[in-house]
Amino acid sequence: MALTDTVLPSADPNRKGRDIGFAVGIIIILSVLFLPIPAFMIDMGLAFSIAMSVLILMVALWIQRPLDFSSFPTILLIVTMLRLALNIATTRVILSHGDEGTNAAGYVIGGFSTLVMGGDFVIGLIVFLILIVVNFIVITKGATRIAEVGARFTLDAIPGKQMSIDADLSAGMIDDKEAQRRRRELEEESSFFGSMDGASKFVRGDAIAGLIITAINIVGGIAIGSARHGMEIGQAADVFVKLSVGDGLVTQIPALIVSLAAGLLVSKGGTRGSADQAVFGQLGAYPRALSVAGMLLFVLALMPGLPFLPFFALALALGAVAYIIPLQRRRAEEARIEAERAETASRTEEEKHSVKESLKTAEIELLIGKQLSTRLLASHQELAFRMSKMRKKFATQYGFVVPEVKLTDDFSIPAKSYQIKIHGTVVAEHQMRVGELLVLLGSREAPDMPGEEVREPAFGMRAWSVPDMFGEDLKRDGFAYADNLSVLLTHLSEVIRNNLPQLLSYKDMKSLIDRQDSEYKKLAEEVCTTHISYPGLQAVLKLLLAERVSIRNLHLIIEAIAEIAPHVRRTEQIVEHVRVRMAQQICGDLSEGGVLKVLRLGNRWDLAFHQALKRDAKGEIREFDIDPRQLEEFGQEASTAIRTHLDAGERFVLVTAPDARPYVRMIIERMFSTLPVLSHVEIARGVEIKVLGSISS
Repeated sequence: MALTDTVLPSADPNRKGRDIGFAVGIIIILSVLFLPIPAFMIDMGLAFSIAMSVLILMVALWIQRPLDFSSFPTILLIVTMLRLALNIATTRVILSHGDEGTNAAGYVIGGFSTLVMGGDFVIGLIVFLILIVVNFIVITKGATRIAEVGARFTLDAIPGKQMSIDADLSAGMIDDKEAQRRRRELEEESSFFGSMDGASKFVRGDAIAGLIITAINIVGGIAIGSARHGMEIGQAADVFVKLSVGDGLVTQIPALIVSLAAGLLVSKGGTRGSADQAVFGQLGAYPRALSVAGMLLFVLALMPGLPFLPFFALALALGAVAYIIPLQRRRAEEARIEAERAETASRTEEEKHSVKESLKTAEIELLIGKQLSTRLLASHQELAFRMSKMRKKFATQYGFVVPEVKLTDDFSIPAKSYQIKIHGTVVAEHQMRVGELLVLLGSREAPDMPGEEVREPAFGMRAWSVPDMFGEDLKRDGFAYADNLSVLLTHLSEVIRNNLPQLLSYKDMKSLIDRQDSEYKKLAEEVCTTHISYPGLQAVLKLLLAERVSIRNLHLIIEAIAEIAPHVRRTEQIVEHVRVRMAQQICGDLSEGGVLKVLRLGNRWDLAFHQALKRDAKGEIREFDIDPRQLEEFGQEASTAIRTHLDAGERFVLVTAPDARPYVRMIIERMFSTLPVLSHVEIARGVEIKVLGSISS
């Protein structure tokens, strides 16, 4: 493989021909230094020099970055050597055949002497000196300084850039090939600016050499013309000065063009894009500046003594550009936004029909049957609005934003039914009596109108379903009722409330922590780094939500966890401590009018649960062991006592001993999932308590 890589470059026949042609060209340039050449060959060489300088300038204008023209120092050396060789060749011809006239050194030099000087060598001499000044003092000196500073800063920045590449490679942001490409580009950049620093001296030396050669041609030509060819001093001066200055002009114009190309190249710096993009893009980036400049030119056009047309034309042009640029930007921005919107829509459509999309499940999804969907079709907007309000209520009540509800028309389920899914699993479904009202009875008798006794889907309460035409009669008789949409939303709300732990994702938990003050964010980070993990913190919040304890005061929860986490490891123990610290909030959320109604466990069952708790040598609870018959008896007595107060429409809590509370809650939630169970230590100070009774005395 290595042999193939070595042979491949030379296997290109075109490359071999270019190598030979390039070497022959260098030899020809060197030959011109020593061998006399005819005038027509000089014309060809001078024309080639001008063409090469224009080509170099155009390339320098259109390259995107300086490194794209990294061969410029080499090209600069070659064209400088070409001009010097032609200078020597023209000097030889001028001094040898200058007495033959202005075309003795070729028609290019004669043409320039006639065109630029207008037949007057004094004008030509002045123009030549001005070109020398512009090239040597202005362009070359500035380009040299820029190249020198650029080389210095580039070399100084190499270690830092190298470390940045190594850091990106170590972090996995780039691969080995990209790192090699960047290192190679860094090497080329340092070599380029270093070479440009030295190559700029070629241009400077070329200007000095041109000035010296022209002076030698003038002095030597006059001396040879008067001494060897018998010409008058004035006649010799006229001929040889024209030829020498014409030769100098033909040489200095390409030199000036190449110097300008070098200046453009090194002054480009870190700007990307061609020169016209950089210049016009940045000059035209501020329409207000163009407007002010146009106004100033318009004022100058109105000034007495100044020509009106040039200033007015420029003012009009600047004003037009200042007006057009914002329009073009606005259209470009609209086109970009439209393209992004179309791309997003196309990507969304592709994702919708992709296999990966079919694997995604909505966190909360409401599926509606065909007939029920038709019935609620006019209420879809109201349904979306009320679901949005419901999510806001949950966020205020429980301290985090529940996911959006995905509404889907599913014709595969019964036509009058709906299903509620959590993470793709059906957790609740109900067959709606479409077009009927649901009268909540509680302990009341059914209304005297046609209907059927049913169970309300959200809480399982007694209800009476009647046609919706009896709505006014029900209102007149003082019965509370709900339409199909209200029944559906109430059921959805209760299902979400029962599944809050499943809806609190790790991402939601991290977002809640990030919204805390910096001190609490730091405290959470310290606790989760040393004593409990972030998933452990999420488990604590889920256990609180499972008992419908709001996590809106997350900073208090973090403080409570920070207190207990260094001493215990079990999540359940941490949760119990957090509940005690949040007693004021818990009691406040469960009380009505400042009064907390409680149902006590009773002495008998307090003792039974206490004896069922088996402890280890350290006094920590090891297991909960209660006789099944005793557990069944407790369930019957608790169900009777609790049902009595629920049927009376009372809102209350069950109170038990602190160590038995989790186990009492575990039993009670299977019969009454929404009934709060508190321990004695969770009753906050200052809360007024009303005892409704006990399960057993």
